[in-house]
Amino acid sequence: MAYEWLDDYCLSFAGVTKDYKEEWQATRYMIGGKMFVMAGGDKFGKPIATVKLEPAFGQFLREQYTDIVPGYYMNKEHWNSLYLEGDVPDEVFRDMIVQSYSLVRASLSKKERAVLDDSSTTSGPS
Repeated sequence: MAYEWLDDYCLSFAGVTKDYKEEWQATRYMIGGKMFVMAGGDKFGKPIATVKLEPAFGQFLREQYTDIVPGYYMNKEHWNSLYLEGDVPDEVFRDMIVQSYSLVRASLSKKERAVLDDSSTTSGPS
């Protein structure tokens, strides 16, 4: 599988937790109890990762890369899936993860964000 760095990268962001959702057969990366990355498989078992993006940016990426598709099992406007056996450049996928984390973090309450800021001196990978 490409993107072997996915787990370490997601966990390097402040306040991120990880769990495995058995019924979805997927690993979820969450901040404040809200998912920002899900890694699992499509209905054929092909490995995918799904992230939340601004709709226009997600559409732009889907037009650029055949391995980025509307969110599998998710809202197709806000979520996008990337085939992990594809050839999307690492830096593009990393940017997708950063943007997903930022969007979900921004949706947390001011109090929840303050707790994250206080509990960690990092705001993501460098």
